[in-house]
Amino acid sequence: MSEPRPPWSRRRRRLLLGLAVGGVLGGLGTVALPAEAGVTAAFLGALCGFLLLAAAVVFVAIPGPDTLGTLLRTTPLAGAVCVVAVLLALSDPGGSLRWLWWTAAGAGAVWVAAAVWLGRRA
Repeated sequence: MSEPRPPWSRRRRRLLLGLAVGGVLGGLGTVALPAEAGVTAAFLGALCGFLLLAAAVVFVAIPGPDTLGTLLRTTPLAGAVCVVAVLLALSDPGGSLRWLWWTAAGAGAVWVAAAVWLGRRA
């Protein structure tokens, strides 16, 4: 039998609750606000919903404290971020956001180097 997981911290619960409230308010704003503001509210609500799902997955996968440190040392995740950013940069036909994707790819490469370095140190 595995040992029980520690309860989530107050900070984690507040973050998930805030993202859930943001998603609900974005959905309500879609109906209650005029056209342009309603579309913006829908996008913000969808973003909150996506971040809520991503945060819940991270919190389940990394149950204890030092979530950021654990993510920083995760080499496969860092490599995936770098590869996706490079693919987005290469697939941008207009080139209007290419600078953003190359910046993300550079940050991903720095993350990969840091993860490898921290992994070897431990």
